[in-house]
Amino acid sequence: MVVFVLALLLLLVVSALYVHDVRQSQHTILRNFPVVGHVRYFAETWGEYMRQYHYLPDWAERPFNRLERSWVYRSAKGVSNLVSFGSEAIPTFVFRNAPFPILDEEKGHYPGKRIGITEGPGACVTPFMARSFFNISGMSYGALSSAAVTALSHGAARAGVWMGTGEGGLAPYHLAGGADIMMQIGTAKYGVRDAHGNLSDERLRELAAHPQVRCFEIKLAQGAKPGKGGILPAAKVTPEIALIRGIPAGQDSISPNRHHDIANVRELGDFVARVRAVTGRPVGVKFCLGGADFLEEWFADVLARPQGCPDYVHVDGGEGGTGAAPAALAEYVGLPITQALPMVVDARREHGLEERIRIVAAGKLLTPDKVAWALCMGADFVVSARGFMFSLGCIQALKCGSGFCPTGVTASDPRLIRGLDPTDKAVRVARYAARVVEEVEIIAHSCGVADPSGFRAHHVTQVERGVSGFRNME
Repeated sequence: MVVFVLALLLLLVVSALYVHDVRQSQHTILRNFPVVGHVRYFAETWGEYMRQYHYLPDWAERPFNRLERSWVYRSAKGVSNLVSFGSEAIPTFVFRNAPFPILDEEKGHYPGKRIGITEGPGACVTPFMARSFFNISGMSYGALSSAAVTALSHGAARAGVWMGTGEGGLAPYHLAGGADIMMQIGTAKYGVRDAHGNLSDERLRELAAHPQVRCFEIKLAQGAKPGKGGILPAAKVTPEIALIRGIPAGQDSISPNRHHDIANVRELGDFVARVRAVTGRPVGVKFCLGGADFLEEWFADVLARPQGCPDYVHVDGGEGGTGAAPAALAEYVGLPITQALPMVVDARREHGLEERIRIVAAGKLLTPDKVAWALCMGADFVVSARGFMFSLGCIQALKCGSGFCPTGVTASDPRLIRGLDPTDKAVRVARYAARVVEEVEIIAHSCGVADPSGFRAHHVTQVERGVSGFRNME
């Protein structure tokens, strides 16, 4: 009898827990995996205390360690990120704090920067005044679920940041929240192609008619797979996604490894000029850098033919990685952002293009220290993809290409997508963006500058391992 009563009580408790889990909207794992999902949260909570007995330290996980992910999770949830008992980080660089930091009453905020010019060769009809230095990098609908893209759009609008479409075209979910949009044109020209796969001026005009579409971005390559186009498995190419991209449904969506009509810097300039003339919007170029020779040739051509000058360049480090990619490309091709960004900044300065071309930096820049580093190096803006995926609840399950992401972020299974509540996650997206901005400003004030636009290379110093002392990063 006692056993029966206990079993009945256990059944009632489990049933109540099940109902609670499927009805709540804050935790996607619990909605998708009621009851058993609590095991993850229990293990995560107690892991902090049990790690002293474990051989694997917090900073050993890949591609993002627990310290980085936990910082994003806490920021997105709006809980404290204060630490106790000293630093756990093993820095490769440190910021040079000023002896007399900025007082509270002296603090300022990032003033924003304009992308695009209104007069002279290469002018556009509608420049974009970008308000935030930290924004959402391009992630395609299809690679991300509809719920995830919707949450990002609403969160971006709340935070006052822009979001990129990725190369998969402009989806209704990108527009849902009213955020500023950077429309990307990939090598397959999804969303802006005609029936033969060529660039369509008509489609460009249709997209430019959306007031939210602030800029167009020509993607030469991304850090996840330099020299190879995007890959979306057939299982993810639904009729809706096929319609947005202008491709057949139910077939692998594989982009060419480069634009067929861009084979050199001259053709790149012509392409930039055409898109800007048709749309009236600023036009940027995204690439993963392989060497300085390309920059020298490109910027020299820009000076000779300013009508083809991009309004911004988006340099993606070789450690970029939201897209599915062969391991050899993901791990061993493309300069890391720590090398690529300074090279781009130097080339821009040497050619006198500092006031003409803005620089956007990407490549695992998802915490305030790395964002501030990029601004010190000369970037005008920083974008993150995986940081915002973590803010949506991504647990780094590494199931992105399968369609069965347990958190619904990259899922194509409707049951798993339903677990991600866009309303709740939009708030977390906005909180994460705001926390990054807030803590970058804290670093700036500590360095003695009123706002992050005052960062310079001398504010950061590289830590040389195995060598006594530091090295200035100027």
